[in-house]
Amino acid sequence: MLVTNFSPFPVLQSDRLLLRQITTNDVDAVFELRSNPETMRYIPRPVAKSTADAIDLITQITSKINQNTDINWAITLKKNSDLIGIIGHYRINHENYRSEIGYILNPNFNNLGIVTEATTLILDYGFNVLQLHSTEAIIDPNNCASAKVLLKNGFIKEAHFIENGFFDGKFIDSAVYSLLNRNFKK
Repeated sequence: MLVTNFSPFPVLQSDRLLLRQITTNDVDAVFELRSNPETMRYIPRPVAKSTADAIDLITQITSKINQNTDINWAITLKKNSDLIGIIGHYRINHENYRSEIGYILNPNFNNLGIVTEATTLILDYGFNVLQLHSTEAIIDPNNCASAKVLLKNGFIKEAHFIENGFFDGKFIDSAVYSLLNRNFKK
């Protein structure tokens, strides 16, 4: 069975990005992300209504890291440590050596390749440090930008489920993309 230990917290970096731990100092940026209808359009979660909602999210993220069950990073630019997004391995399935990844980015930073680059970093960590066998991403099928990020990182689309979820008073579809460790190319 997969064993995870996120202490000390793993800081990841590329030429232009630094992925660091999310702290309560990030509350305003997290609130900005989670309260923005544009950023939340494809994420079936309630929009944050106050900074208290953002603090609750940060607390949940920290708790899961401390329990070694999930891990999320603040996406920052190396030249500025302000949080511009969140990315992580959600729902790590220890028995099957599998995780689900997810991400959210401030729309001011869209179309710069940031999520693609950050995804490569966490996949490298997942496959080469955590020793995951596979990872998946479950997205809204209408989220073309997210699908592009996944395809650029070698994922394949495995399924499109019709009305398999219920959110905000309506049934929604989901698409599942997956990547095996052996097919990951950094």
